[in-house]
Amino acid sequence: MRSRTPDRLCAEAVDLARQAVVESVGESVVGAHVKANADAERLVTHTFECLDPAYRGWHWAVTVARAPRAKNVTLDEVALLPGPDAVLAPQWVPWSERLLPGDLGPGDLLPTGADDLRLEPGWSGEDEPAPNSVLAEAADEDLVIAEPGIQPPPARAEIGAVADELGLGRPRVLSRIGLHQAAERWETAYGPQTPMAQSAPASCNTCGFLIPIGGSLGQAFGVCGNEFGPADGQVVSLAYGCGAHSEAAVLPAPPVPSELILDETVVEPLHIHPDRTSGSVEPDAPAEELGHS
Repeated sequence: MRSRTPDRLCAEAVDLARQAVVESVGESVVGAHVKANADAERLVTHTFECLDPAYRGWHWAVTVARAPRAKNVTLDEVALLPGPDAVLAPQWVPWSERLLPGDLGPGDLLPTGADDLRLEPGWSGEDEPAPNSVLAEAADEDLVIAEPGIQPPPARAEIGAVADELGLGRPRVLSRIGLHQAAERWETAYGPQTPMAQSAPASCNTCGFLIPIGGSLGQAFGVCGNEFGPADGQVVSLAYGCGAHSEAAVLPAPPVPSELILDETVVEPLHIHPDRTSGSVEPDAPAEELGHS
């Protein structure tokens, strides 16, 4: 497109444009006139320098216009626009992409999208039975199968009670993508490639403090139950390990002292010397008094 020639009356309305900026923001932040660009026929934008130190590289843009066959120029709008060297805020990123693990605090709510790939529909007991199924026919026609050896279809309420006991009463459950992402996070935090596991004497699959978990992830992960370990209460890989392994260094049992043996069948003679000067027996007492014959 070829550049338009600015309308003469609009291009000459520099004082009108400056006065509009001064009335809006004050004279101290309005600098010299830079240029006038033709946006359309009888539509011109005047540019002024911005002297506000908080907006380095920005400029004031004032658009003026003139009606056909009119001699009066009117004000259209005043705006602060960034230039090529302006300091701009970083591009806005949705909160779901800015959120990091550990950002959730007490009282915070973290919504999950309906199309979250980490989740997939589960059996909640509230879904309608499949068309043309036995449950659908029984619900629609109130049929009861009375043939010998065939039990009537269970009521949906009974199925829901069994599902709750089995943990199937949730609207959504983890998909395979969600399971794989969780396994990758746990493997990175407490896996065999961590420095702690590389220097451990043994892995967690032989540790007595490992608490097994159910489900498919239980084949590769468990929960540490050692309060002195670095991963107490955390999901750890079975190939992880630390120095607090239950069999890493077993303390020897302290020696048990032997029982005191008292032999009451042996009589030990007691020799009393005649020259004894103290005691209950006189030194010159006869031998009969000393117990000698």
